[in-house]
Amino acid sequence: MCKVIKTLGEAELEIMQVIWASSCPVTSNYILNKLKGHRKWQLSTLMTSLSRLSGKGFIGCNRETGTNLYYPVITENDYKAKESRNFLKRLYNNSIQNLVANLYSNKVIKDDDIEELKKYLDKLEEGK
Repeated sequence: MCKVIKTLGEAELEIMQVIWASSCPVTSNYILNKLKGHRKWQLSTLMTSLSRLSGKGFIGCNRETGTNLYYPVITENDYKAKESRNFLKRLYNNSIQNLVANLYSNKVIKDDDIEELKKYLDKLEEGK
């Protein structure tokens, strides 16, 4: 059975990036400190967001130590794959060619980027 992964809002994504970047479960104070400079949140605001993330199935909370330790339930890679598929479908009718053509024609990517992409695709072909 395929797990449905919901979409994250901008602030939720920032929280998840902190959690994903850590090699072990983190406290709410750890997250709050990592978000300094990005967000001017009170602890209560963060706790509301953490509760939402838990409800959406993104994080779990270990309470065994007496301190809430938050950990990811959905991997960063799984989330990025889902969002990439949605982006490609929504904006480019599931066509990678249309995406690259648009980026190239609008000078978002350069000839060097195209060469790098060719080399990457050649490597993938060799690995088959």
